[in-house]
Amino acid sequence: MHKLISLIAIVLFVLQVSAQMDDKFYYPSHEWKQIDSLKVKIFTKKMDEDEITAYLISPDKKPKATIIYFHGAGGNVSTYIPLIKSLVKDGFQVFMVDFRGYGKSTGKPTHLNIESDGQKILDFSLTQKAIKNTNILLYGASMGTQIATHLAALNESKISGLILDGTISSFTDIASAYSPPEQKEMIEKFVTSPYSAKEDIKKLVKIPVLFIHSKEDEDVPFSQYELVEANCTTKHESLIYTGKHLECPLLETEVFLAKVNYILSNK
Repeated sequence: MHKLISLIAIVLFVLQVSAQMDDKFYYPSHEWKQIDSLKVKIFTKKMDEDEITAYLISPDKKPKATIIYFHGAGGNVSTYIPLIKSLVKDGFQVFMVDFRGYGKSTGKPTHLNIESDGQKILDFSLTQKAIKNTNILLYGASMGTQIATHLAALNESKISGLILDGTISSFTDIASAYSPPEQKEMIEKFVTSPYSAKEDIKKLVKIPVLFIHSKEDEDVPFSQYELVEANCTTKHESLIYTGKHLECPLLETEVFLAKVNYILSNK
């Protein structure tokens, strides 16, 4: 009986730690920044009792491809608009997703509902008239690199390439990186990654991958990019720049666009 009680206590502790840590990964905001001078179409999709909102931002001309963009842990779609403007100007249409709790989407984000909602959103996007006959690139920014890589591994035949900007190697690894030394062992033991870029990247065999990272990145250690890149056996390119987290599209715009177009042309 004592052994059973001890086992139950351990299980409850692990579940409590995991649940608490799940909350630490996502910082959604409902504060909406004005989207100026962009051609935007809004989509909503019911997910259980919640509703997810997505935005298709289109260029003035016929799009050369569709980029499905999964943003980072903070803010919402409007926070990341400055980072995709150059892509739209260059002729890409960008489909941006606010998962549960972000922007105008309802509910609360978790690793598992982002996983299931991500697949549903991808399937939904591929049925849309403006998207279904275009080449698809998945783009993950920061925390969005986890779901982008996971969806790429599950849907490689449906897409033409993967872009990982500020790559996180796994939920466990980034939690450990932010933890004090005395907590790292517990974090690495009890905080699980239901899916991870460092493992999912191994499953890609055909599509090209573009890695974007700064050696000066203070949000995601450069070593996490190095780990995922080392695990990538499909053809890939790396764009290493000087600057802060996710600033490449703003600081190295021409090189950034050239690399994205190169990935598209090597599908």
